Amino acid sequence: MSHFALIGLGLIFAAASSKVVIRAIRQSKAAKAGGLSLDSSRAKLYMGPFENPMTRREASLILGVRESAPEDKILSAHKRLMLLNHPDNGGSTYLATKVNEAKGVLIQK
Repeated sequence: MSHFALIGLGLIFAAASSKVVIRAIRQSKAAKAGGLSLDSSRAKLYMGPFENPMTRREASLILGVRESAPEDKILSAHKRLMLLNHPDNGGSTYLATKVNEAKGVLIQK
């Protein structure tokens, strides 16, 4: 009887530890992609409210760059956010629109 109890405890431990490993892998993939997962305690996401028309300050908050950031930083932030929020990848059409609008506001020629 004790062997069955030990096997059961081992299976419970394996299931719990695999859940932790899977969560760590997802967070590391999000970090490698340049984004933050929603599970991350470091996530600083701009949650709105959105202004109409969008200001440079709001655009910089959305993209996570300074208002005076160079174009290459703006484009890399835009790409990173679009990879995470594109509707084809299960993201929100509204958020993708706001990310594109923020890029347009910050890169005005």
